[in-house]
Amino acid sequence: MEQYEPYTSLGLALLSGLLIGLEREQSRPAVDPKRAFLGGIRTYPLIALTGAAATLLSKSLGPAPLVVSGLALAMLLSLSYWRDSTAGHAGITTESSALLTFLLGALAMAGDAVGPLERRVFVVASIAVVTTMLLSAKTMLRELTTKISRDDIIATLKFLAIAVVILPVLPNEPLGPYGVLNPFRTGVLVTLIAGVGFVGYLAIRMLGSGRGMLLTGAVGGLVSSTAVTLAAAGRAKQTPVLAGVAALSVLVASTVMFVRLLAVLAAVEMSLFRALLLPLGVMAGVALLGTGLLYFREGRSAAAPSTVTLHNPFELSSALKFGALFIVVMVVSRWAQTTFGAGGAYVTGVLAGFTDVDAISLSMANLVKSGEVELNVARTTVVLATCSNTVAKSTLALTLGGVAMGVRVALVSAAVLASGLIVIALQ
Repeated sequence: MEQYEPYTSLGLALLSGLLIGLEREQSRPAVDPKRAFLGGIRTYPLIALTGAAATLLSKSLGPAPLVVSGLALAMLLSLSYWRDSTAGHAGITTESSALLTFLLGALAMAGDAVGPLERRVFVVASIAVVTTMLLSAKTMLRELTTKISRDDIIATLKFLAIAVVILPVLPNEPLGPYGVLNPFRTGVLVTLIAGVGFVGYLAIRMLGSGRGMLLTGAVGGLVSSTAVTLAAAGRAKQTPVLAGVAALSVLVASTVMFVRLLAVLAAVEMSLFRALLLPLGVMAGVALLGTGLLYFREGRSAAAPSTVTLHNPFELSSALKFGALFIVVMVVSRWAQTTFGAGGAYVTGVLAGFTDVDAISLSMANLVKSGEVELNVARTTVVLATCSNTVAKSTLALTLGGVAMGVRVALVSAAVLASGLIVIALQ
């Protein structure tokens, strides 16, 4: 591409201007054809080429051509804004897009400002596409702002403060008894729980209470079904009318959890995957069946949008409580393993499963691979962990989400628990 310079860069500037100009042409006010209009399909490519040509001249004459042409454009845009504002059409979107188009033209010709020509093409094209999308999404974005409250903004800032400001500075090293306490990993868990609840809140606001919570359950189950349970329980406690759909959200996440766990084991240790395929597969099938029955029993109302009043979308308190519980279980699990040796694997599985099944499952997979634990012991430990995790989620749903939600989750969970234990006993 370098051999065709500067024609490649000039063409890139021209195409960027054409893309933005096409959108501006389509945005020309139709209700008032006599109203002054800054420019469209021809003006914006010319602005981009002006920036490119000025930058090309600056390589020989210094920055003067770029500065002069930029100031001239700024003067024209200022006059345009003054004309529109005096006519009662104040707004700087068109003027801003014209200035950005000029800068895109300059960037297209800017040599190694952003790296080689190939990278420059993608950078300029990406900015042009994003700009055009923002300009085209005027109606959609305005409708979105009508759905966002001040609480939504505050909740977003709280979550970003935890995830972006506090989490990165936590020490990522083993601390405390037995060296099992890692502040960073615990912080990730707390952020995850809070994030699942926050994403669920946004999904409810955008899709309605039913579809939003079901989608949160399906996606959240890929990460942490326990986090989904906490978030759904808090929502059901806060808004009792959502008890049914909250229970479905938990059950969907639990079903996805079994599938996710099998996929992880298949990637780490195939022998353990094959040993657990039947028990975990049966448990997943029972969970899916129970979820389907509950879905039809609710008359599919869970998928229908409904209007509810939502408050306090950032459930940080529940996340912190779960983080504290996670720390306690990690210490107790390590104590059991140290005290009882190999026989403590089952105890460790039960205790660890109350908060997370991935950690104990991956530990068992690595121990089977190294020959330190027998396959049957590892298989039973993982099933016990999933069973205790199922009991924990039922308990959380009952105690934090209320009787209406808890009973629904407990009934299906009892069937899942029984199926897993039966398969292990028969094996």
